[in-house]
Amino acid sequence: MDYYLGIDIGTTSAKAVAFSAAGKVLHEESGAYVMLHPKPDWSEQEPEEIWKALHQCVENILQHFNHPPMLIGFSAAMHSLIAVDEQGLPLSNCIIWADNRAAAIASRIREEQKAESCYQKTGVRVHAMSPFCKLIWLKENDPVLFQKASRFIGIKEYIFFKLFGVYAVDSSIAAATGLMNMKSVRWDAEILELTGMNQDRLSRIVSVREIFRGPAGFPQLKNTPFVIGGSDGAMANIGASSQKDALVVSIGTSSAVRIIVRSPVTDPQMRSFCYHIRDDQYLLGGASNNGAIVLQWLRENFLMAPESMPHLLSLASGVKAGSDGLIFLPYILGERAPLWNAAAKGVLFGLSVNHTRAHAIRAAMEGVIFCVYAIGEAILEERNIGMIHVTGGFAQNDLWVQMLSDIFNLPVKVSETIENAAWGAVKMGIEALEMDPPGQEKVLKTFSPSPENHLLYQQQFKKFQRLYGQLKNEF
Repeated sequence: MDYYLGIDIGTTSAKAVAFSAAGKVLHEESGAYVMLHPKPDWSEQEPEEIWKALHQCVENILQHFNHPPMLIGFSAAMHSLIAVDEQGLPLSNCIIWADNRAAAIASRIREEQKAESCYQKTGVRVHAMSPFCKLIWLKENDPVLFQKASRFIGIKEYIFFKLFGVYAVDSSIAAATGLMNMKSVRWDAEILELTGMNQDRLSRIVSVREIFRGPAGFPQLKNTPFVIGGSDGAMANIGASSQKDALVVSIGTSSAVRIIVRSPVTDPQMRSFCYHIRDDQYLLGGASNNGAIVLQWLRENFLMAPESMPHLLSLASGVKAGSDGLIFLPYILGERAPLWNAAAKGVLFGLSVNHTRAHAIRAAMEGVIFCVYAIGEAILEERNIGMIHVTGGFAQNDLWVQMLSDIFNLPVKVSETIENAAWGAVKMGIEALEMDPPGQEKVLKTFSPSPENHLLYQQQFKKFQRLYGQLKNEF
């Protein structure tokens, strides 16, 4: 049986998903790794652990099918940064998107009135998440490492160096670094000057359709084309829908709202990002630090519940919309769009003696969707969207998807596969190799909004926003 392999290097796991030519999942392998927090506000991972997880996933797929795939396409999380030596060996852990150590750097750049210029050039808000700010932090706080490093790369670049011995970064990952000019699709010399380094210490920017062959460590794949693919956000949009102007909401560890547009778009209030994908396509949207990780934290660190996550989520279905007035500001890792406040903190507001852990779970779920809705408001101000497509693990939970439909007051489509980032990477490979394009994605379910719940959620959302506005100076 012919199959196409999509690799998704995520925040908490690497996945290898085998698809049919029509996009049906034939087999999936997953390898988990941990997020490290060695100091307050630090979030890191070990690059070699990610490589081992990915390598094992691919090996398991090959053993399952006993023959190579037609192609392998890649998707990966954005905003990661690894210092490597001349041999490509890590000198640091992988500093990921959730890391806030550079928050003071971002604040200083904003105070110096340089942030807007950077945003207009790159489409990336000046924030602790960006490798741009992380590089400046390393230069000022770890100058020995900064000088010793031969290059600074992201996690997908690390994987591709292990496989092919070259440093290459696709334009959609490069666009999210805050170092690439979104119009020229080249490293921006003036912005690099602010970091104290030049482009020789960065990877070569290539198309998301760039093809590689002959990977180290996989002799059985010597003739299999590897297509570099793109960022998880870009690939998720491409995988979720073939329709133009499709609004895609993704909730995995974090969450995001994105739409593909035909030219660079910047927001006067700098609430959204705009990343190059390919040719004349750009990814307009915003990402929140808060997704399923909020529920994981609530289960493990707050409720200390022994039950499984699906069981806890089922408890929330017994609580009516609005959680009986309980509101959860879920900013346990700070926040990106549209607040861009690394100092934001989590708040559980309105507790009474009648509230139970089921209320806390539902309030957390609603809080995550409120974060998504706040991003959606900024993106949809001048766009008329009639449908939402969803991707990510949350799409498996009907209650959570129904909340999304109710809060946005829009119908929501769930595709047959929720592994849209991996499928988008495969679609990019099919395009790169000029194969016959796959058909339209099969819709598994459609959720329609409840007008009554939407009205209630509108009131709750306004209170949600007021609470943040009144508390932000206390964070």
